[in-house]
Amino acid sequence: MTSAPHLPQTGFERLVVVMERLRAAEGGCPWDREQTLASLRTYLVEESYELLDAMDALGQASKALPADLPWQGPQDEREALAFARKVELFREELGDVLLQIAFQSQIAKEAGWFDAQDVARGIADKMIRRHPHVFQGDGNPDLHPAEIVTQWEQIKRREGKGALDGVPRNLPSLLRAQRIGEKAGRIGLDWPGPDAVLDKVDEELAELRAAMASGDEQAMADELGDVLFALSSLARHLGVDAEQGLRGTLDRFTRRFKHVEHALEAQHGREYRADLDELDALWQQAKAAERSDEPTR
Repeated sequence: MTSAPHLPQTGFERLVVVMERLRAAEGGCPWDREQTLASLRTYLVEESYELLDAMDALGQASKALPADLPWQGPQDEREALAFARKVELFREELGDVLLQIAFQSQIAKEAGWFDAQDVARGIADKMIRRHPHVFQGDGNPDLHPAEIVTQWEQIKRREGKGALDGVPRNLPSLLRAQRIGEKAGRIGLDWPGPDAVLDKVDEELAELRAAMASGDEQAMADELGDVLFALSSLARHLGVDAEQGLRGTLDRFTRRFKHVEHALEAQHGREYRADLDELDALWQQAKAAERSDEPTR
């Protein structure tokens, strides 16, 4: 049995050495050795979404600005303990995502492409290059955030990147739509305000109705996509995160659906099938129960 290598104490270097050991031909882990970049795709996606869930669990703390830090959390002892657990979960989920970076960097190292240090060095250099107002002596550290975004896009163009190059095709489609609209808007391809976008939504809905009347399935799919894209643009002009908005709606629907489901089972058994009027009455009960649970403001 191969003895354990000396493990550095600093976090990232320690993780890199652990990953090297797991992938080692002699004394490594058979499961880790058989992984490929393709096989790790699912894990990267799952870990990223688990991290998002952990961020959501932090509540208002996830929206803390520098002036709010350090975040003190709730003062009640029981609530403070629950919040500490959420912070610990957040740390763990960040680590799981970081593991994926180290894992795939190790595979790249074995292929002779680059290693984890190259990855870290590359992103650090990019941040320095795209923040001249911070890292260059003649920069302006007092730029407005909107000016910084414009500067960032200008630097990207000088690097040969298009306005939409930074929007991954594999993003969830609603999030991708909002990001594409945002980036296109930075070069002037946008509506002047939310009212104009609402007019566009109405226009796209009319075209969808016409496609439905024609019975053309491809036309219906195309026009429905146009409606969703227009709605994502409306969200952006309203300052609303469309992905978060839809996620909140789905969470509310799920809670209300479970209320209806449990109520029907309690009253009639699992096999009972209610009519629409009974379902609607239970749905309204679920909504009322949610409102009664909301904290007063």
